[in-house]
Amino acid sequence: MQRTIKAALGMASGTVVAMFALQGQAFAAGEKLTCMIILNAKSGEVIAKEGEICDKRNSPASTFKVPLALMGFESGILQDSHNPSWPYKEGYPAWRESWKQSVDPTYWEDQSVVWFSQELTRKLGKEQFQKYTDELNYGNRDLSGDPGKDNGLLRSWISSSLTISPNEQVDFLLKMVNQKLPFSEVATTKTMAILPTHELSNGWTAHGKTGSGYETGPKGKPDRRRQFGWYVGWAEKNDEKVVFVRLNKNMPVGKGGLGPITRDEQWVTLEKTLK
Repeated sequence: MQRTIKAALGMASGTVVAMFALQGQAFAAGEKLTCMIILNAKSGEVIAKEGEICDKRNSPASTFKVPLALMGFESGILQDSHNPSWPYKEGYPAWRESWKQSVDPTYWEDQSVVWFSQELTRKLGKEQFQKYTDELNYGNRDLSGDPGKDNGLLRSWISSSLTISPNEQVDFLLKMVNQKLPFSEVATTKTMAILPTHELSNGWTAHGKTGSGYETGPKGKPDRRRQFGWYVGWAEKNDEKVVFVRLNKNMPVGKGGLGPITRDEQWVTLEKTLK
C-alpha cells in the first residue's frame, strides 16, 4: 500500500515537474507578436500594415509623452523647447543617471524622463489631466491607475489602466501631424518640435517616441517576465510625409528596454519601404 502511494506521489511529482518544464518551453518559444503600420499622412492611405495585434490595446508607456507634451503646451505649463527647466530632486524616480539633473522639454522626450512627466501631471491636476485625455480621445481614456492604489495621476500610462491600440495610436498621430486635434496649432507645433529625430539612409527624416514596459498579468499587475516595446511617430522627405506605429509584444526580458529595439526595427522598415 505504502509503495503504491509512494509510486503515485512520484508519478504526480514527475507530472508537475514535466508540466512546469513544458510551460517553460512554451514561454521560451513564445511567438513574438507585432503590429506595424505606415500611412500616407496626407491621404490616410495604408502604405504598409502587418501583424496580428493592431486592434489590441496595450499600455502606451513612454509614447504617452507625446500627448503629455500637447497637454503641457496647451495649458501653458510648458513654454517652448527648453523652458521650463525643472531641477532634479531627491526622491524622484531616477533609475537612469541621465535623469539626475535639470530637465527641459526636449531633454525630457529624448531621455524619456519619468519624473518630468509626473511633475507635469501633478501641475495639471486630476481634473485637467482627465479633461485633456478625453478631448484627445486617447485609447480607453482610463486614468484610474493601479487597482486600489489611487496613483493614476502619476502612473496610469505605465503598465497600468490607460491603454491604446496601434490602430488608435496611428489615428492620433495622423490627426496631430495634420493639425486636426482639438488643441491649438501652437501646442501641436511645439510638441512636434521636441520629439527625437533620426536621418534615415533613404533621405527621409524620422521623428518619434519609443516606449518600453512590462505586459500586464492576469491580476492587473506588470508581468516582469515579458516586455513590450513601441515606436510611434512620423517621417518626412521634401513635401512627403507618413505616420507610423510599431508595437512588439510577448518578448522575453533582455538588457535595456524593448522600445529602442523596436525603434531600430522600424527605421529599417522605413528605409526599405519609403523611396
